[in-house]
Amino acid sequence: MLESIFGLLPNFLDNEMQNYSKEELASIFLIVALIFIVLMAVYIFFVFLLLKLNKRIFKRIEKKKGSSITVQFLQKAISLAIIVVWGVIPLGGKKLAQSLLGSTAVVAAVVGLAANDVIKNMFAGLEISIYKPFDVGSRIMFEDGTAGIVEKLTLRHVVLKLVDTTRLIVPNSKANTAVIINYSYEEQVPRSIEMHFPISYDSDIDKAKEVIRTTIASCELTLNEDKYKENDPKTRSVYFLELRDSSLIMGATVYYGHGVRTELVRDEVNTKVFKALAENGIEIPYNYMNVVMRDGSNDKKAIAMQEVG
Repeated sequence: MLESIFGLLPNFLDNEMQNYSKEELASIFLIVALIFIVLMAVYIFFVFLLLKLNKRIFKRIEKKKGSSITVQFLQKAISLAIIVVWGVIPLGGKKLAQSLLGSTAVVAAVVGLAANDVIKNMFAGLEISIYKPFDVGSRIMFEDGTAGIVEKLTLRHVVLKLVDTTRLIVPNSKANTAVIINYSYEEQVPRSIEMHFPISYDSDIDKAKEVIRTTIASCELTLNEDKYKENDPKTRSVYFLELRDSSLIMGATVYYGHGVRTELVRDEVNTKVFKALAENGIEIPYNYMNVVMRDGSNDKKAIAMQEVG
């Protein structure tokens, strides 16, 4: 576009400049400059509108179908395409467009640039958005133990929200090749944790199981249901796991949804089970120490008697 505009200027100057005075030429150049500025402003505004429209369309998609890494990546990719197709190529002229779109060297260039970090991250982001090893809202953990919830996927990196609400930025190429534990891989399969509850040796085991089972099922954050039948061992959901020095260990598998933090589930279940056990007279044992105080004078008398005897 710019090349074609500036290409007309020499012909205009050669043919028409001699017919106008300096003052008229100055006015003409001023008008041309203003027209050019207005056209450029309108063009840039048009590109800006396309970008805003693209963003608004994908926001509506997210509201209807929910946020996902595929939607986020497509939005970024289309925005980049708009900038290149409606911004870089038209402003660069026909030669740039032909070199980018018409040359067979483009394929070789893409392959060659694939080793570059920027291109690697873009291709890795494309793979992640297609194959979805994780999605927005997934709780994942890397090999080094770093765990968090996926917030967004850009053309360059993945953003994770950690437990302390800080953000971890991971390049797409590393996230795509890393070994990841995804606690939210299948939406229809709920997440679960194993929880243990100690009771004293004097406790009624069957009563303790019933209290723990009904309490967990009543928690708002859990998905457990109380389907226990006394004559059907397969319906048990609370188990007597082991004997320890000062306690009997009851265990249960607690199920909960993907959007719930594990810390919140542990907090609610532990709090309610602790209160329920106490209300039903079931002791929760804890370690303690007996201290025996001895009178020094009596010890001396005992020693003296032993010596006399």
